[in-house]
Amino acid sequence: MDLNTINSMSYEEFLDIFGNIIERCPIITAAIWSQFPFASVTELENSVYDFIESLPLTGKEGILRCHPDLAGRDLMRGTLTDESQTEQAQAGLTALTPKERETLNLLNSQYKAKFGFPFVICAKMSDKNKIMRELASRLQNEQSQELQIGIAEVKKICHLRVNDLFLNVKLPTKL
Repeated sequence: MDLNTINSMSYEEFLDIFGNIIERCPIITAAIWSQFPFASVTELENSVYDFIESLPLTGKEGILRCHPDLAGRDLMRGTLTDESQTEQAQAGLTALTPKERETLNLLNSQYKAKFGFPFVICAKMSDKNKIMRELASRLQNEQSQELQIGIAEVKKICHLRVNDLFLNVKLPTKL
């Protein structure tokens, strides 16, 4: 996929392909579509990041709330997005021992009770051991610090998802 293809997409096509670059937040993708044409992948990503940064704190918290618990209920039910399923599997979260799952569930619960949103980390850049260490460590943070770290992790996830789309998406040929 190249920028000319992206810049010629209809709103619906753009939303279908880029709608989950921020987990379960297609409204962000919808908002940046109006900024066509993009001169680069970096410009597309920066449009997303600028949109996120323009949100009030409650909007940023809302973005974090759209993320599933790592190795949580959505994974067990099979209701993760395709992207999250792949990312969690790559991090080893689909192959936890019962003890690891219990520990992660406890830490996830403590984190959500303290901060009001799920723990977010770029699973694709982590493994299960790093994730559990980070989760335990970040539980010591203040609310404002954790909000900043969570949003920074969302941006990492977005960056990797956009890159994957540019490298791997095969668009259907139009008749």
